[in-house]
Amino acid sequence: MDQYIISASSTSDDLLPVVMALHHLLGGLPVTARSREAPGLRIENKQVLDDRYTGPVLEAVIQGNELKKTVPLSGPYRGVPVVVAPLRDGAGTAIGAIGVVDITGIFDLATLMEHQSAILQQVCGKDPCPLPTESVAAKR
Repeated sequence: MDQYIISASSTSDDLLPVVMALHHLLGGLPVTARSREAPGLRIENKQVLDDRYTGPVLEAVIQGNELKKTVPLSGPYRGVPVVVAPLRDGAGTAIGAIGVVDITGIFDLATLMEHQSAILQQVCGKDPCPLPTESVAAKR
């Protein structure tokens, strides 16, 4: 019987079964992970895109040993909301981190509603948008 142990020195091969399972459970959302002492992996579209992956948020979460919801300023997920959680050992020490794209951060409805008027003006260039003569009903 195979046995998997996640530790502070786990490699991407060690993390792969857990991270791939999370990727499938989350409907194919990109998932990244690394251990404290070794690079990890980045999975998208059911494929390992990078098996020596690390990222600034993964590293910050391991360092700070706390969950982070943020928008990275660098790396392949630059500008995309992510949520990253630490993997902890029995003593509570961060031995790694796992991150996913934070779809709740992408669809911030309150912010969208707050900026609706500005967005419509950018899209249409005028207000109201569409003009009554441009509506679908007016074109029928």
